Amino acid sequence: MKLAKRLVLTTTAVAAVTAGTLFSATVGQAATSQPARTGVDAPAALKVPDGNRLTGVFSAAGVQTYTCADGAWKLLEPAATLWAKNDRTHRPVALHSRGPVWVSTVDGSAVNAAAIANSPKTGTIPELLLQSTATRGTGVFAGVSYVQRLDTHGGVAPTTACTGTDQISVRYSATYAFYKPAK
Repeated sequence: MKLAKRLVLTTTAVAAVTAGTLFSATVGQAATSQPARTGVDAPAALKVPDGNRLTGVFSAAGVQTYTCADGAWKLLEPAATLWAKNDRTHRPVALHSRGPVWVSTVDGSAVNAAAIANSPKTGTIPELLLQSTATRGTGVFAGVSYVQRLDTHGGVAPTTACTGTDQISVRYSATYAFYKPAK
C-alpha cells in the first residue's frame, strides 16, 4: 500500500514536471515581467526582515505525509505542486518536497530552506517563515532568502495512535511567498 501511495505521488510529480516544461516559455516570460512587490499579509511572527523584497507568490496543493514513530504520527515529507497565484488553469511551475525544497519546473532553479518561526492555526498545519539554506540555478528560485507558508488549509496529522511503519498522506493547500535580498 505504501508503495502504491509513493507511486501516485511520483507519477503526479513527473506529470507536473512535464506540464511545467511544456508551458515554460509563457510562464517564464510572465514571471520576469512582473514588478517587484514589497510583501504579503502575514502574522507579525512571520514577517520577513527588512532588506528583502517579494519576488513570487504561488498557490500550492498537495499532501503532508506522516509516518508512525513510537505510536505517534510524525511528519515524513510534504509533496505539493505550485502554480502562479492568479493562474486559473493551475499550470504547474514548481514542486515542493522533503528538505524542504522547492524546484522550478520552468527553469530548474531550486531553494532549500529551514523553518525559523511558526504561527499555529486551529485545524490546519501552522503558517511558517523559512530561511534559505541553499539555492541553485539562475531562475525564479536563484538567490531566494526567505519563504513564507501562508493561508494553510488541512494537512494535520491524525490524532489517533498508529502502529508499526504505517504511513498516511493528508491533503493540504497553502500560499508560498518567496523573497530575495533587495538590490
